[in-house]
Amino acid sequence: MIKKGFILFIPFVLFLNALPAYAQLNVKAAKDLIVRILPKVADHFEVEYIPKENDKDVFELQSVNGKIVLRGNNGVSIASALNYYLRHYCHCLITWNGANLKMPDKLPVVKEIIHKASPYHYRYYLNYCTFNYTMSWWNWDRWQQEIDWMALNGINMPLALTGENAIWEKVYKRMGFTEAELNEFFSGPAFFAWFWMSNLDAWGGPLPQHWMMTHEALQKKILARERSLGMMPVLPAFSGHVPPSFKKKFPRAKVNQVKWTSNFSPVNILSPEDSLFTVIGKKFLKEQTREYGTSHFYSADIFNEMKPPSPDSLYLDNISKQVYQSMYDVDTNAVWVMQGWLFYSDTKFWQPTQIKALLNAVPDNKMIILDLWSESHPVWNRTNAYYGKPWIWNMLHNFGGGTYLEGCMPCVTHQPADLLNETKAGKLTGLGLTMEGTEQNPAIYQLMLDNTWRSTPIDLNKWITRYVYQRYGALNPDAVKAWRLLIHSVYEKMPSGFGGPESVITMRPRFITFKNQENIFDYNNDSLLLAWKLLLKASPSLGNNDGYHYDLVNTGRQVLANEAVLLEQKIAKAYDSKNINAFEQLSRQYLSLIDDMNKLLGTNKDFLLEKWIDAARSWGITPKEKNLYEFNARDLLTLWGNKTSTLHDYARKQWNGLLTGFYKQRWERFFAYAYICLKENKKLDMHYFNNQIENWEWSWVNSHQTYQGNPSGNPVKVSRFMYDKYVKK
Repeated sequence: MIKKGFILFIPFVLFLNALPAYAQLNVKAAKDLIVRILPKVADHFEVEYIPKENDKDVFELQSVNGKIVLRGNNGVSIASALNYYLRHYCHCLITWNGANLKMPDKLPVVKEIIHKASPYHYRYYLNYCTFNYTMSWWNWDRWQQEIDWMALNGINMPLALTGENAIWEKVYKRMGFTEAELNEFFSGPAFFAWFWMSNLDAWGGPLPQHWMMTHEALQKKILARERSLGMMPVLPAFSGHVPPSFKKKFPRAKVNQVKWTSNFSPVNILSPEDSLFTVIGKKFLKEQTREYGTSHFYSADIFNEMKPPSPDSLYLDNISKQVYQSMYDVDTNAVWVMQGWLFYSDTKFWQPTQIKALLNAVPDNKMIILDLWSESHPVWNRTNAYYGKPWIWNMLHNFGGGTYLEGCMPCVTHQPADLLNETKAGKLTGLGLTMEGTEQNPAIYQLMLDNTWRSTPIDLNKWITRYVYQRYGALNPDAVKAWRLLIHSVYEKMPSGFGGPESVITMRPRFITFKNQENIFDYNNDSLLLAWKLLLKASPSLGNNDGYHYDLVNTGRQVLANEAVLLEQKIAKAYDSKNINAFEQLSRQYLSLIDDMNKLLGTNKDFLLEKWIDAARSWGITPKEKNLYEFNARDLLTLWGNKTSTLHDYARKQWNGLLTGFYKQRWERFFAYAYICLKENKKLDMHYFNNQIENWEWSWVNSHQTYQGNPSGNPVKVSRFMYDKYVKK
């Protein structure tokens, strides 16, 4: 035990040299993080190492001799101490969508030691899908910002998938596979999440060598930074996915063809019962460890949204044993981190007998289960807490990186803390975020992460007041009232459907009839309208704050998206009643509304399609590569496959450029066709229309139009104009 009183009086260099190597690395990494985040005042902070407390991560902060001293047992803990100081003493906050780092002229003094210990051993972060719906085009600068944000918020167990194709290429080429054969295997850069989950082959490819080379280098930087802060990255393990030509090279191999959706051809899964499974698994893990090192945590999902060949418990037991064996043979400290999504997505197949067989084949201390959608559809509570396996409570919240205001804040404020004292929760060992897309709804993610260093429920009303102060840098009463309305409307409960509420604008055009016309939304829409009004009222004191601009625009976007739902109902009614004049007039209003949404979103950098496309093209070194990456970028957002894909519009992002360049174009064509049908008294043939629109969508996905590349217009003025037009009417 290092005594704090002694640490304070020895020179930092001597102190650092007295620490173990890993602690020295963590302390240095934490100091570097402070310089990156607060370059002008970094010399006002000191960093010290303290050991864990009863095997729990711990941090402290206090003022000593005019300095703010941050202590922790690793870099993440020290960064968390910094975040606590920024938020609770300086009223500052860093989020994906806006950062308030307006520091006081004189740094506040911490009069008493602040001491926090985390009740969660693991704080997990990321979903396979996040690496595409959000992170497909991230460079090192963006990754560095994210890793700093992760450390500030106490995350210590991030999923790390970048650059894995480089490992696969080395392994399979040594086994005799050619580049041409691997081109039929590797997906494009926007679809690797589903390639790693064994859902598809080749779509969006062939993958250029330059991509593999640059992302191998990027992964090494990501992992080095994460580990320097004391994080434990989770790397993938072999789960059986093999190239389409595998059977030709190994004709005796036991390979199963498994189909994910009707959009893609079946993939080839090498059976774990085949002796080649452990051979390849060991080759992969050895190569990965050679290039990327290891923290001994490995992700492998063998039946993600795909039905196993047999429900037989002996078969499933053997499968699980072989998958783990391929890890253990290379790393005896290996821990299998498995998503529990399969137990939710196919409840009919995964009955207690099957779940037990899959889980019990691996020692309890060698497997951790991610309860992927705990806040809404938990699986732990119907599996006796995964039959004794350590598991992690996660908030999924977002699907496809979609743009919408929603979430269950009350769920997040109490569920994690309540389970800490729940005997039925078994070996609850962590909490995490498993959203499919980030950079949206920053408030609910901050709320969830604020459970990291506490073991009691959060008082939401007190929390939202502090959040407004931290996010906007001022405790504006109108902004507080606005957020109270938001937490009791859009953020009060889970939506009734699967995932978030899809905007009617982003649906492939058709007439939609809601069964309950009095309750179209899952919340009181009037509360949303009033919240927008109050945020606008707060503009004189908050108008220069980035987070305020984002929230103002995003709230207005939701208001207009909801207005589109109501307007579409009127259009459908006019069509059904054959009122051609009303139909024509209302259709024009609908298209005008899309233009207005586009203009509003164009005032903020976080809602620009061109930003996404430019980032994609920036990775290419030839016109051919740039065009391939742009195709990937456009296709993921829209068709999600070929022109007949059933996954179309899954990402449903409401972005400037995408609204007018894609969604409005579809609605114009639909209204024009419906108008002709009305005028000529013909039946609306949706099969005919969908065939026509599929061809147009495919041409858009393969096109190269440019859109607005930078924010344009004053977000407050544009918001006020839209409010007056659509609400104050």
